[in-house]
Amino acid sequence: MPDNDTRARVAEHVADNPGVYFSELVRRLDLAPGQVQYHLRKLDDRVVAADLYGRTHYYPPDCDAFERRALAVLHRETAADIVVFLLRNGPTPAAETAEGVGVARSTLEWHLDRLVDLDLVAKRRDERGRVTLALEAPEETARLLRTVEPSLPEKLVDRFTRLVDRLLAE
Repeated sequence: MPDNDTRARVAEHVADNPGVYFSELVRRLDLAPGQVQYHLRKLDDRVVAADLYGRTHYYPPDCDAFERRALAVLHRETAADIVVFLLRNGPTPAAETAEGVGVARSTLEWHLDRLVDLDLVAKRRDERGRVTLALEAPEETARLLRTVEPSLPEKLVDRFTRLVDRLLAE
């Protein structure tokens, strides 16, 4: 396959999957890591790299800094599940959200730190001091969520965490 065709495939995949990270590009495109690195360097005007949350994610240039960070967080299955739960249920107490998503409160809080930092989710306290979670901009968040599909490794990490949470709760 000529270089230009491969380069176009890489650029198209990044455009269709904003926030994709390197090893996922290698797997999904069935290319050697060196090939992907080479083409990403050549695509510097069509692909933006951002080191976020321990990984290098790739985006089309029209993704702004906020979208880059939000998509990187939403690539985690548990973070996405929290957002989906709040989209479906509206403002919900934190304990009920953790139970609805099937995670321990500590796991919920780990993901909430990032979601709150991005202003995707707000923590509000009622008159008794209980925390209720609410989406700050549900329509915008739903739009971002539609562009994300967690990879298999991301799903495995999140599902392992949920398994440990359940085992520790017993």
